[in-house]
Amino acid sequence: MRKLLFSVSLGAALTMGSLAAFAQANEDEVAAAMKHYPLAAKAGEDSHAIDKAPPGAVNQGKFNDQTWKYGHAWDAPSGAKIWNPVKIKMMKGEKVTGGTLFAASSPEIYCAMANAGYDFIWVEHQHDARDWQDTQRMYAACPHAKAVPGVRVAYTDEREEQHALDAGALVLVVPTVRSYEEAIKARDWAFFPPLGRRSNGGGQAFQLYKDVPGGYRATANDNIVLILMIETLAGLKDADRIAKIPGVTAIFAASGDLGNHSGYKQNDPDYEREINIVHDAAIKAGVRLCGPLAWRDRPDFTCFQAGSETGAIARGAKAELGNLYDTQAVPEVGPWASKK
Repeated sequence: MRKLLFSVSLGAALTMGSLAAFAQANEDEVAAAMKHYPLAAKAGEDSHAIDKAPPGAVNQGKFNDQTWKYGHAWDAPSGAKIWNPVKIKMMKGEKVTGGTLFAASSPEIYCAMANAGYDFIWVEHQHDARDWQDTQRMYAACPHAKAVPGVRVAYTDEREEQHALDAGALVLVVPTVRSYEEAIKARDWAFFPPLGRRSNGGGQAFQLYKDVPGGYRATANDNIVLILMIETLAGLKDADRIAKIPGVTAIFAASGDLGNHSGYKQNDPDYEREINIVHDAAIKAGVRLCGPLAWRDRPDFTCFQAGSETGAIARGAKAELGNLYDTQAVPEVGPWASKK
């Protein structure tokens, strides 16, 4: 029975992605069946479209990708409201926390985390070897849990970000952003045109959010939360410019890797200077400032990465057991005997 349920669940997830992916193809097939292409080039003839536009086109004259006026086909409806709870809180300047799912790939564990009180779930892809099918299945298991789907991708890359967002992530964390140019690429792969360059190829997200007002494609850019992590000395150099890139929701002062790359630890003056550089960049750009949950009371930090699922289990057990916590008997012999 468990295998049957898993097969049904997996089949449903794959079907959701397939339906969205073939939506455009179906529209083209319908048009072809109707043979309704009034502006199509005549068979076998050069239409000279590179030099001139058809009557009524907004973009006249010789084709120029640099001066192209983007159309209104994907405009969000007038007055469309934000439907991502994390984006709503961040726009208000309220504090948000992501619970880290580091090692588990079980939909049951993901859903338990997603309903445990976090704002979003930080599914780890940088330091864990899980694949995107695992993440997609977890998102599909409880897409509208209290915590919205989030992820830290491995690095700035079109494939990484496309997989994350097509699977349904609404909070996208990009690590180790080393330069302004890399930050532009991270932004471009995160958002649909005209803000970015994300491909509209379908995916599970279109099914998970098919009922949002205005539709997913038209409203995704307004609801995606993009967090760029400053973790290196090179990233610090460009922090001001990175924070000001349109589309960036927040920058993250990476407490561990800033120490790793600089040779200093927290409370060292040089380390604190690094963190303050990220702080200042966020304040000047008017974006949110993120860090580890331990910094929840540090001035101006409003978004945080909490601990992993294993840590949460240990803390939960300790809170539940109270004075019964860690009171196991210790035999004199055997594998549970005291290690002297």
